[in-house]
Amino acid sequence: MKGIRLRLYQNLVNYKKTTSFQLKETYPLPPPSTIIGMVHNLCQYKEYKEMEIGIQGKYYSKVNDLFTRYEFKNGMKYDKSRHQLKVEDFGVSRGVATTELLVDVELLIHIIPKDQSLVQEIEKAFLYPVEYPSLGRREDLLIIKEVKVVDIREEMLNDDIELKQDQTAYIPVHMIKDESIKLLGAGNGIRNRGTRYKLTKEYKLVDYGTKRNPKIFRKWNKVDVIYTSGIIAVEDELILIDEDDIVVFAI
Repeated sequence: MKGIRLRLYQNLVNYKKTTSFQLKETYPLPPPSTIIGMVHNLCQYKEYKEMEIGIQGKYYSKVNDLFTRYEFKNGMKYDKSRHQLKVEDFGVSRGVATTELLVDVELLIHIIPKDQSLVQEIEKAFLYPVEYPSLGRREDLLIIKEVKVVDIREEMLNDDIELKQDQTAYIPVHMIKDESIKLLGAGNGIRNRGTRYKLTKEYKLVDYGTKRNPKIFRKWNKVDVIYTSGIIAVEDELILIDEDDIVVFAI
């Protein structure tokens, strides 16, 4: 099968954790849903296209940045003793909050659409984007360093493939469990060295209300991964690799 390999760079970025509020924490790499959303936006798709995503990368450091935060409660009237802003008759509070940012992010992304006829279309969307592309927040612009259509195959490895020490990735948990991937420094019963995440990938709209009073929510499909480094693809195991022998951790 074919896929699109991207090499991307971002100066400062936040891939926000959905459960963080007071401090807007960031994931160390973008979750699949963030990348899939970017692809759909650049391709101007109006309905979901199934795809698998491989996510690798690294960043130099983290910093915290301040931003202005606005808060309001539906229907709360303006009170000059507690609100900084008045919008018609309603009150809005204005304060300061903190965002966690990754610095000098380098990403290696594989996009594998289920419908292989979309490969050229997705490649073109990154070669000639309809707008300046961003990943993370709207203001988190990215620089596209490489766009390449690659052949991706499942192959029994003749030798180990060891990723660079500073290269991290989201690895599907099953690849650790079946020992097709091993981790440097793991051992003595500690096989899952890294951080385990359940990352959002795609969602379905589900109605939890009634016919008279529908309540539509997003029901997310989440994927179980390990975020880690010191990664080795093991010889004599079936592993997805591209035509340049780069391992693809398809999620």
